[in-house]
Formats: sequence, structure tokens, C-alpha cells
Amino acid sequence: MLKTLNHLWRILATGFCFACFGLGGLLLTLFVFPLQKLFIKDITKQKQKARTTVHYTFKFFIGLMAFTGIFSFDLKQAKQLAKKEGQLVLANHPSLIDVVVLISIIPNADCVVKAHLFKNPFLKGVVKNTGYISNADPEGLLVDCEKSLSAGNNLIIFPEGTRSKVGQALKFQRGAANIALRCLKHLSKNTEQINNNISTVIIRVVPSTLTKSEPWYKVPEHKATFSAELVSNSLSLPKVDKENISKQVREYNQKLETFFREKLG
Repeated sequence: MLKTLNHLWRILATGFCFACFGLGGLLLTLFVFPLQKLFIKDITKQKQKARTTVHYTFKFFIGLMAFTGIFSFDLKQAKQLAKKEGQLVLANHPSLIDVVVLISIIPNADCVVKAHLFKNPFLKGVVKNTGYISNADPEGLLVDCEKSLSAGNNLIIFPEGTRSKVGQALKFQRGAANIALRCLKHLSKNTEQINNNISTVIIRVVPSTLTKSEPWYKVPEHKATFSAELVSNSLSLPKVDKENISKQVREYNQKLETFFREKLG
């Protein structure tokens, strides 16, 4: 009986938390961001302030999910990311809240978001005011990513491009590898320094929940644990060869995929 009541509670609590998430996005867009713009005239500073606001909003949201008993969070090791600057943060993508958790950890986070979010009524104001990067234009994306990294932002990328499917092996798209080789190489001529600008994060959600193939209300029987591990021995980039960079991107993407598969076991 208690097990059934706990399961029912977590379904209701999940719905409540996501309702708060959507309402929070609207409140930020309608009241908070316009108020910030009244006092901050510089556009770059406006975006920085908006990102900081989203960071603390997401931190509150993660705290709410923990308080209501939906998740247990093990983020102690990943919190080292908060001290870093100009990092390309590469992570696997098992659940709906992965980017929310990472932004809640990283105060100066930037990220590449799907173009359709710029039309989402609850989130379009957030992604526009923060200046998060749209994936709509592949060429413009590389330019924007390089600018973001140059400014000292920590840029979050999910190499899969979308959430993992339970029971299927990871399959990476080449976007992350492209950004790593084509953007980071301009920030430093020293290969070792470039490698220091890449952080890989292994995310695990046990039992699996909020995946691509299931609705939010399909809550597991037991409370899920969300863990994020910052890997110390990230995969090294090759020395960039401009004549063969497309081949290098393909090879690095394959190595990156294998690297994550091995770390995830």
C-alpha cells in the first residue's frame, strides 16, 4: 500500500514540478527579463544576467524535484564544472532534465538548443533572452560556438543530438566533433591547452525515466537517482590538419562515441 501511494505521489509531484517549470519560463519572460533590460542597457551584460537568472531558477527546480522525492541527485563530483571557464562540456543525454541539471551546476553556461524551442510558448523567451545558440544554421552555429567559448562561457553539447533510447547503443552525430576541432583550434595553437578546454560528463539515471520514448507520467516504481560524473581523462583531440579536417571530424566522432560507450559500461 505504501509503495503504491509513494508511486502515485511521485506521478503527481512530477506533474506539479513540470507545471512549475513551464510557469517559471513564462514569469521570467513576461516580468523578470524585461525588468532586467530596464536597468541593464548593454546587450552582452543582459544575456549574462539572464543566464545567471536561469542558472539559479534551474537550481531551484532541481531542489524542488529532490524535495518532492522525484529524484535523488548525486552531483558533488560534477560541481567542479562551476569553477571552469571556456570549456566545451560534452555529455550523454539519457533524460529530459540533463541540460537543466548541467545549467544548475554551471553559472556561466551556454548551450546549443533545438530550433523548435524558439517557438515553444514556455521556453522561447528563455532561449532568446539568454542568447542560447540555435542549431538551425550549421554554419552560423560554429561561429556562435566559437564566440561563446572565446567569451569564457562553458558550452554544453550533447553529441547524440537528442535523448538516448533505452536499450540502444549510443549513436553520436558529428556536431560536437565539428565544434571541438573547428572552434577550439582557433582559441589556442597548443594542442595540450585545447584538450584542457574539453570536459566530458557521464550522466546516469537509474532506474531509467524521462527518456525520449516515454511520457513524463510514466514514473518508475522506485525513486530514480540522477548522477553526473566529470571524467578526468577526457579523450584527446588530434592535431588539426586543415586539409583533412572532415576526415578528422569523422574519426574523432567515432572515438568520442566509443569513449562514452566504454565509460557507461
